[in-house]
Amino acid sequence: MHRLLIALFVVSLSATAFRPLSPALPTPVSAAPTAEPVKLSWEALRDVTFKKKWYAEESVYMLYPTFGAGIQKLNGKAVELTGYVLPVDLETNTYVLSAFPFSACFFCGGAGPESVVSLKFKKAGKKFKTDERRTFRGTLKLNADNIYELNYILSDAEMIEG
Repeated sequence: MHRLLIALFVVSLSATAFRPLSPALPTPVSAAPTAEPVKLSWEALRDVTFKKKWYAEESVYMLYPTFGAGIQKLNGKAVELTGYVLPVDLETNTYVLSAFPFSACFFCGGAGPESVVSLKFKKAGKKFKTDERRTFRGTLKLNADNIYELNYILSDAEMIEG
């Protein structure tokens, strides 16, 4: 019995040893599951402190952000955020999302820079009215260095219908 098993083993090895090599089939690439977006709150965006910093190129003191650990973990992640849409420049399709309506927003006083998020749309063209309450999905970007942008940016932003 033992000799029979060895003989079968040798025959199977020799049968496969002389078989022509077939080209390797490509390994199917399965799409990586996309992570569900984090439902971001305005409270979470308050995880930031500001200090005045001199910007020589504009000859002005501005608020420089230091982002907390909680919000830093979301940098570059897919998020959803609901707020009030505020048009900045209709010709260039520039909008921000605000925690508060226009009358109480950051630009009109009463709120801090952490209460607005710049919307960088995946597809431009959609127009919004002032103070429309909408939810957007996109990638959160934290900005501490570009003084011509807001501290929070939602890139590849898309409005969620509903």
